[in-house]
Amino acid sequence: MRSIRAEDYQDVPRAVAVMPKTFAAGSRTERHSHKRAQLLYATAGLMMATAEDGTWVVPEGHALWIPPRLPHAVVMHGDVAMCSAYLAVEAIAGFSERARVIEVSPLLAAALVALTGEPVLYDETGRGGHLAALVLDETRRAPETRLTLPLPQDARLRRICLGLIDDPALALGLDAWADQAGVSRRTLTRGFRRETGLSFGQWRARARIVRALALAADGRAARHVAASVGYRSIQALRGRIEALIGREGDTRPASAAVAPPG
Repeated sequence: MRSIRAEDYQDVPRAVAVMPKTFAAGSRTERHSHKRAQLLYATAGLMMATAEDGTWVVPEGHALWIPPRLPHAVVMHGDVAMCSAYLAVEAIAGFSERARVIEVSPLLAAALVALTGEPVLYDETGRGGHLAALVLDETRRAPETRLTLPLPQDARLRRICLGLIDDPALALGLDAWADQAGVSRRTLTRGFRRETGLSFGQWRARARIVRALALAADGRAARHVAASVGYRSIQALRGRIEALIGREGDTRPASAAVAPPG
């Protein structure tokens, strides 16, 4: 039987080692890291991962790319089925050096699932080796989504971000947040753009969507989800989700949960 312990895959003499695993709703992992890079693919449910430099939401059909040795923690929203691919450091030259959520192509999804049916020590010149090569190639070329909340290093801006993550429905304006942080409006706006690549408004909108997706995956009613993240209508929230991810087809499991009935 294939192990479900991540540590058993870190020294496998293969470029890619794949581990399927399930978690009950509400499960979480403590902060940890792996010697290998990890591709955390959500086949069902939704995961939210956090690290020192950001927060990432991983809905069904997406995957989180985690560089080697990056400390991270994961919380499960809804019952989660995942497929973790651990990639040898020597096999990922040229891959991203930061965590990011990627779109999983049908080819990558099929290769990951098929590789779970091969022995852990698959034949590198046979089917297993070909599948591993596909996983590496498709992961490298996969487009990044915008399901990321980058966290600034500036302690004042970071406090604002953590406050919004805790309660994204807060209706404070930009000047009020600047006063709370003890900075000028100009310092706040410039700092957000410099450290996160986003405007304050863009960052707050993402924080609301991240929380909405998690609440929807937890089974909360659509109206409750919208109100909890500061939206007056379900339609407005659903439009924001689709606009953030870019293609409606990518968000059906999540956005359907906050769609109006009928």
